[in-house]
This record gives sequence, structure tokens and C-alpha cells, in this order.
Amino acid sequence: MASNGHGQTSAGLDLPLRDSARRRGLTQGQAVTVASVAALLLSSAIAAPALTASIIVWSGWVLFCWMAVFRAAACLLSLVPAPVCPAPARWPAYTVVAPLRGEAEVVAGLIGRLDALDYPRDRLQGLILVEPDDPETVAAAFAAPRPDWIEVRVAPPGEPRTKPRALNVALGWATGALITVYDAEDAPDPGQLREAAARFAAADPALACLQAPLRIRTPGGARETFVHGQFAAEYAALFEILLPALARLGWPFPLGGTSNHFRVEALRRAGGWDAWNVTEDADLGFRLWRKGYRLGVLTRPTYEPPPADVAAWVPQRTRWLKGYMQTLGVQLRHPLALGWRGLLALTFTLVQTLLAAALYAVTAAWTVWLLALWAVTGLPPLAPVGGFVTVAAGVISAWLACAVGCRRAGRPYGWKLMLTAPGYWALQSLAMAHAVVRLVRQPFAWDKTPHGLADVAVHAGVTPLDEAPAPALRGANAPARLRPVPAHHSSVGGLRAARQRRRAQA
Repeated sequence: MASNGHGQTSAGLDLPLRDSARRRGLTQGQAVTVASVAALLLSSAIAAPALTASIIVWSGWVLFCWMAVFRAAACLLSLVPAPVCPAPARWPAYTVVAPLRGEAEVVAGLIGRLDALDYPRDRLQGLILVEPDDPETVAAAFAAPRPDWIEVRVAPPGEPRTKPRALNVALGWATGALITVYDAEDAPDPGQLREAAARFAAADPALACLQAPLRIRTPGGARETFVHGQFAAEYAALFEILLPALARLGWPFPLGGTSNHFRVEALRRAGGWDAWNVTEDADLGFRLWRKGYRLGVLTRPTYEPPPADVAAWVPQRTRWLKGYMQTLGVQLRHPLALGWRGLLALTFTLVQTLLAAALYAVTAAWTVWLLALWAVTGLPPLAPVGGFVTVAAGVISAWLACAVGCRRAGRPYGWKLMLTAPGYWALQSLAMAHAVVRLVRQPFAWDKTPHGLADVAVHAGVTPLDEAPAPALRGANAPARLRPVPAHHSSVGGLRAARQRRRAQA
């Protein structure tokens, strides 16, 4: 692996330009394919316009109906339980990474939740990675009491200033055989590392990654809003239904941005994270598959807070959709390497998400207009039956996946959430329009979701971030003391100033 001379790997690792979103535009093969398809469609439209339009429309209906059928089938496939594996004779060394930027006020709570992980302390390495251009978070991280197994490191300056670049730096410092990533607001189940380590120990080396389910919990004391409920249902359908189903089939899938557990050796062989892809997690899942590795899922979850409101949700969703377009473009540079299972998985995840986001608002407007016309005139709408069947199949399968997923995640999913879901889905078209513009104008810009003191993931045994105690020290493997605060890292003034600015803005 490439090194920058200070013991840590560079942001690019060994990832070739052909495998990275840094290379913009189409490859020669993609350009030839696009030009050939465009020429075929143009010639067909000139020769037989009505037939061509009919074929395109019916092909779209069939594709979306098959996606709906797969989503419904995933509810059954996901019922197959994950294997329960015995504890290994010796627990492997584990590296836990938490990259932070602009999150000074949540550092103490994060350390408290990481220290709640149930794993032998002499087998743990914790890396809290901060950026040199973020002095408030740097000061807060060094000032916060922490157990000896967690260390704070400042990433070397470099471009791009993204989360995946920071993760590649941390990968160069990792001493564990296994590695996992947590975000600042995460509250992982304490037994998650043990479950992952046992699964890896019982599996062959081809199992490279295990994804934990991400579950949304509204911050304690906060009223659950429209965005909170719909976002939680969306996550439940993805992490409780779709990803487990794909794992049971032995297909690849886009990873979540957090709580994915890797074999360090496999991750390094795959080239690490793509520092230029704003959904590096989605890309990495398919790249590991192309390298011959398999993915799996865990049962012990990580709890996260939802975006605070629509204003916070739109930039986050814009980044996701922009990154999905980047990932799709990169993965289709190697379509044959994905195989038929990889291509189907790509279709049922990234392609479906992008097409649906592009068409949600148009479909909703078309449906409302037809129903309104029916209500005013009293005449049934003259609309294609195939269109109504496609819309109905998509809505019903989405409701089913959300309902079953929410039940597994321990969340309610009632009529109110069901009836307001189309409005939430239509919002995705707004984010999609933004994503297309950003992909052209700012392809590598990272829209970070803000997290403050109120944005906490609450579950049993986890307290709000502003009330989190100092890390508890437990067991024979616990360190004898908390690491003292270095005298040259005074964060009190910076934290007070940050709080005063937030109060003034409120």
C-alpha cells in the first residue's frame, strides 16, 4: 500500500483510477454502448414511433413490477435467520474507527457509547479521527476523558476532505484483524463486536464484510415528526428486509455508511474506500464482490437519530443519490465482473432507487390528477391499466416492506405513516433534481448531516449525549485509569463559544 511517509496510508490506497469516482465521464466501452443504444432507439422511433413508445412504456412497467415482486419476496427471504456462531477460542484484535468533523459537542457521548462495547479491552484499538482544520472538534476530542484503548489522532492534511479519505488514513493505522466504523451519533449494541467476530471466525476468508442493521430512534423528549417516522420506516425496509434478503441469496448489496465490519486484509486488498465517492459505502459493497468476496448481515443493531427536519433531510438525500449515480457509473465500467447476480443486485438496489426517485413526483402528480378528474366529472379515468397496476404494485410492496421491517425494528407503522408515505417519496424527486445538478457542478462535495446535542440515538442503556457520563471501566481487561487531558489542549473556551453561538442563532 502507498504510504505518505508517516506510517499511514494515503487517501487513494491502491485503488486504480478506473475503480474510482475521481475519473469523471464515460469509459470508451460505456460511450460506445450509450451511442449504440441511442442510435437504435432513434432509428426505431423514426421507423415505428408508436411501437417504439409502446415497447419502452411496457418495458418500464414490467421492470417496476418485477422490482415490486422482489421487494415482497424479500420479506420472506429475510425470515431466514442469520447463523449463530460459537465464540472463538481467542477473540481477534478489533479496530474501532469514528471519524469526526464539526462535532465537538458530541465527543463525550460518543466515547461513552464506544466504551459500552462488550469486548476484551486488551483486544481493542479505538481511533477517533479528527481533521486539522476543525480546531473545536480537535480540542474537544483531546479534552474528553477516555479509556486507554481509545486514542485521538489528527488526520494529515490532504484532499479530498471527505469521510472515506479519513477512513483510509485510519486503515493505515489499524492494528486489528477486524475493523468497524461508527459515526458520531451512533449507539451500537454492546454485543455487536462479539457477534461479528464470532461470525468471521466461523466463516471462510471469502466473507469480507458484515453489515449491522441501522435502526432509527427519535431523540428522547422530541416529538416524532413526519420526516422522523418516514425515515425510520425507510431504514427498516432497507436494513431489516432488503439487505438480509440479498445476503441470504448470496448477492452483493450497498453497505450502510456505518456499522459495517470488515476483515482488514480483505479491505486492504480491495483498495479501501474510494475517497472521491460521496457514498463510498455503497461502492465498496459491490467492489468487494467484484474482488471475489462475500457480504453478510448481523442481528445486533446500531441506533441512530433521524434528520431533524426536511431542511436537513434534503442535503443528506441529495448526497446519497449523487453518490449512487457515481457508484452506478463506476460499477458499470466492469459489468461482466459483476456477473448476473451482481447486475441483478445492482438493479434491485441502486438502479431502482435512482429510477424511483426520478419518477416519484411525476407519478404522484399523474395519479392525483386522474383521481381529481374522476371526482369532478364522475367518469372513470381513461388511463393505461398497466400504469395503474405498476403504481399499485409499487405502493403495496413498499408498504409491506416498511410494515414488516418496522415490526422487526420495534417501531410502529400505522395508517398515518402509510397514507403520508407518497408525500415523502415525492420529496425524493426534489433531492434527485438537486443530485443531478450537484453531480455535474460539484461531484465531490460532501453534504454532511448536522448533529447537535438533541440528535441522539436512544436505546436501552444509552443516555442523551449532553448527559452521558464518563466512560465506565469494567472487568479484568478494563484500563486502570482514564487518560488525562493534555495541558496544551484546552477545549473549554472553544466549547463554550460554540454553545453561545448556537444559543444566539436559536
